[in-house]
Amino acid sequence: MKQGTRGSAVTGDAVTGPAAAGRFRVPVQPAARDAEPERDRRERPGCAEGGAARGEHTHGETALPRPRAAVQRSSVRGQVLDALRTALVTGELRPGEVHSAPVLAERFGVSATPVREAMQQLALEGAVEVVPNRGFRVVERGARELAELAEVRALIEVPVMMRLARTVPPERWAELRPLAESTVRAASSGCRATYAEADRAFHRAVLGFAGNEQLVRIAEDLHRRAQWPLVGGGAPGGRGRAELVADAHEHTALLDALIAGDLDVVRSLVGEHFSGAV
Repeated sequence: MKQGTRGSAVTGDAVTGPAAAGRFRVPVQPAARDAEPERDRRERPGCAEGGAARGEHTHGETALPRPRAAVQRSSVRGQVLDALRTALVTGELRPGEVHSAPVLAERFGVSATPVREAMQQLALEGAVEVVPNRGFRVVERGARELAELAEVRALIEVPVMMRLARTVPPERWAELRPLAESTVRAASSGCRATYAEADRAFHRAVLGFAGNEQLVRIAEDLHRRAQWPLVGGGAPGGRGRAELVADAHEHTALLDALIAGDLDVVRSLVGEHFSGAV
């Protein structure tokens, strides 16, 4: 595998940044090779459909459906997407870096197709942008964009949370205690990726009480985008472990207020939470 240095240009399959150093990986299922699309398999010598050489006849054999292959491929793509999202949150994929699908695929030990599909999904989400004939560049973003995302999240989530605070019974809020506590443990670990996932899970569960799947999906997309690193790498807003722990404790305090039905405290905590949203 060709390796480049951080910040260097990409030519062909060369890649800059941590992917070349192999600091993040995607777990590949044992049958992942079966997940390769037909075109990719046929491009390999001796890998024609069904194990026969190209042009070889297989008269008398019954053609079998292959739903398992489609499921495997989807799983590999999902694992690659999760790994890339984690690398974005931790700053391993740094703003401005360009990465090619073939080199990332070699790093992950999979074909280029699921990596390319995962990167295209990230492009749709605004995390990366396509660079013709080179690959994908991690989008550079500043503090203003982060503030705008926090404002939009507040416009969507705060009114919903206040409505739910008036209508959801205390025992239902109590069901979210394990999720709130998990955000505190995740923050204490100092791992931004672990905290980011726990944070989204808590907010997703809260909004889930509204019974609006579109609302939950849009809010989570905004939340995920707010967790990407700023220009220059590092954590959004430069927040360290102490700030993450403080943010996580806002979840438990908010849950206490929701269970108690104290709307004034709920309104205050929600406002504070989104003013420094992670």
